[in-house]
Amino acid sequence: MNKMNFLLKVSRPGLWFPTIWLYLLPLGKLDVWNSPIFWLGMLFVCFPLNFLIYGWNDIVDYETDVLNPRKGSFLFGAKGTKEELSSLPIYIFIVQLISWPYFIYIAGWPMLVLLLVLLTILVGYNFPGKGLRNTPPLDLLAQVGYLLVVPFSMMINDIAVIPTLTYLYLLLFAFQSQLIGEVMDIEPDRAANRATTATVLGIRNTKLLIIGIVAIETSLLIFVYQDYMFGGMLGLGLVWLLTDLFLIFKTKAYTLTQMRLFGVGSNLIALVSMSYVWWSGCLLVIP
Repeated sequence: MNKMNFLLKVSRPGLWFPTIWLYLLPLGKLDVWNSPIFWLGMLFVCFPLNFLIYGWNDIVDYETDVLNPRKGSFLFGAKGTKEELSSLPIYIFIVQLISWPYFIYIAGWPMLVLLLVLLTILVGYNFPGKGLRNTPPLDLLAQVGYLLVVPFSMMINDIAVIPTLTYLYLLLFAFQSQLIGEVMDIEPDRAANRATTATVLGIRNTKLLIIGIVAIETSLLIFVYQDYMFGGMLGLGLVWLLTDLFLIFKTKAYTLTQMRLFGVGSNLIALVSMSYVWWSGCLLVIP
C-alpha cells in the first residue's frame, strides 16, 4: 500500500483538474457519458499522462523537492526518497507501455505522432543542465505540451476541429497555471539555485504577469466569445489576484496552510468552470 500511495501521489491527483478540463473542453454539449472510449481517455489523462509528466519532474527535481514543504501529499505530489525515485522510471515505462498501444490502435499514426511530440517536449523540458525547466522564460513555452490533451480528446472521441483562437486562450491558461505554481515554489527554487521565470522576475512582477494574462483571458471571453458568465467568473478571479497583490499578501510568501486552501479552492473552481464550459460549449464557437 505504501508503494501504491507513492505512485498515486506522483501523478498529483490534486493537479488532475487542468488535464481533465482540457480533455472535456472539445466535448462540449456532447452526450459522451455512455462511451467506454470517453472514460478510458479520461482515465489516461488523469493517471498515465500525469504519471509520466510529473514522475519525470520528480526525478529531476529531487534537490528542489527536498526543500519544498508542500510536496509529499496527494494534493501537490510525492516527495520521493532517492531509492523510490530510482525505481520510478521502470514504473513510468510500464504504465505507458500498457496504455499507449490502445490509443494508437484507436486513432492510428496521428496519435503516435502526438505522443512522440509530447515525449519530445518532456525531454526538452527535463534535459539535464540546460533543459527548459531551468531556462526562463522557456519554462513557460514548454507548457504547450498540455494543449496536446485537446487533440488527444478530439482523436479518440471523433470530434471536429475547434477554433484556433481557443488554443491561444488555452495556452494563456497553461502559462497562468505554471506561473502560479512557480510563485508558490519560489523559496525552495531559490534555495536550490533553480532558475524559473518567477525567481528571475520576483514575486511582485510574476503576480503582475499573471494578472496581465488573466486580464487578456477575461477580455477574450467577454469581447470575442461573448460569454458573460464564464468571463464574469474569470473577472472575479482577476479581482482576487489584484486584491492578493495590492492589499493582502503582496509579496509575502504563502504559508503551507494557505497553499493547501488555495489548492482545494482551485479544484472546486475548476469543477464549476469545467462543468459550465462543457454544458455551454462556450469555447467551441466564436459568434
